[in-house]
Amino acid sequence: MEEYVGGREFNVSLFGYPSPSALPLAEIDFSAFPEGIFPIVGYRAKWDTSSFEYYHTPRKFPQGLSSSLRQGIEGIALECFHLLMLRDYGRIDMRVDDDGQIHVLEVNANPCLSPDAGFAAAAQQAGMSYADMVEALVAFVEKRARNDGAPTSHT
Repeated sequence: MEEYVGGREFNVSLFGYPSPSALPLAEIDFSAFPEGIFPIVGYRAKWDTSSFEYYHTPRKFPQGLSSSLRQGIEGIALECFHLLMLRDYGRIDMRVDDDGQIHVLEVNANPCLSPDAGFAAAAQQAGMSYADMVEALVAFVEKRARNDGAPTSHT
């Protein structure tokens, strides 16, 4: 059981080696949800193509966030990335409640990288093509392997 946290939901995709950077912040738009349906991205919103939730949880990239809110969200996301020892990429899901408090909902150490997923959308919003994103990720792994002294080729 988890306590429900109301408010705006943000996804922060982090990308880079040796130091990650935040890609453009994504926000889930729950504005079409009627009363009685919790505004969460649950199973139905993710996988049930016959559900209301699936078609009414669009991802947006808000432009009008205050710099203090953006910096707070990105700072907490980066702190999570480092504390939980993620590497190369990850996504942190958060809510900002009505009092402006930032709550971490989930840390995704291995978020979906499919072309239609949120991580790829954030990379595209940052100006990267899908191929550029994949090439950069492979380059991070190769560089990390060289720096750690691990072998880079498979036998």
